[in-house]
Amino acid sequence: MIFTDTHTHLYYEQDAEKQAQLMERCFENDVNRLFLPNVDVASIAMIDDLVNKYPNHCFAMAGLHPCDVIDGFEEQLDVIYKSISNRKIYAIGEIGIDLYWDKTTLDKQKDAFHKQISWAKNLSLPIVIHCREAFDEVFEVLESERDEKLRGIFHCFTGNLEQAKQAIDLNFYLGIGGVVTYKKAGLDAVLANIPLANLVLETDAPYLAPVPFRGKPNESSYLIYVAQKLAEIYQVSVEEIASVTTENSKKIFGI
Repeated sequence: MIFTDTHTHLYYEQDAEKQAQLMERCFENDVNRLFLPNVDVASIAMIDDLVNKYPNHCFAMAGLHPCDVIDGFEEQLDVIYKSISNRKIYAIGEIGIDLYWDKTTLDKQKDAFHKQISWAKNLSLPIVIHCREAFDEVFEVLESERDEKLRGIFHCFTGNLEQAKQAIDLNFYLGIGGVVTYKKAGLDAVLANIPLANLVLETDAPYLAPVPFRGKPNESSYLIYVAQKLAEIYQVSVEEIASVTTENSKKIFGI
């Protein structure tokens, strides 16, 4: 059984011993594939370090997180884009729009989003979308970019059924993490109407830990709790959840 965490910031742990322990717990829980979203210039080196330590298990992305789209963001984009030629990446991400923290940067966020989507298309790569309180704005951008090259993952999907169907229609998989285990989230009711073939697993570690660790630091080894909840929703085995979602991740990332 092989689980794939399609979205983890495990590289944030910079203590070498603790980082090694996090990875060991992954392997103990069959989480053998970890995709690492980039958020800013500083995280490039941290991601590359983890990939170099675990080249058969960790896979890099490149992108500028929407919360880091501030004055002068074009310089960060230039540095991130130039780094791509020197390293192997499997997606452009995480990118998108976040209106939870700051609505005043919306135009800048849209600009950065469009630019990075163009990178992905030119490189024939998927994108990994961060969308927080911004479904309408994200869909507006995606619909304007809609073509056969546009594809990827809606990271940490927490939308309604209509939004789920629109994302799937745009050739995106839904990234499902710890939120699905929260009783009041309502995500289980949405997924009951969405085929497992449209989903991938993720943790977003160290954020959004699943029950029974809600409120504590998340880690990729906790992916098992997300899988168990999905097994309950879809009335299949945990092994089936692992198999289908890992195959989906291979279709997206090409590895």
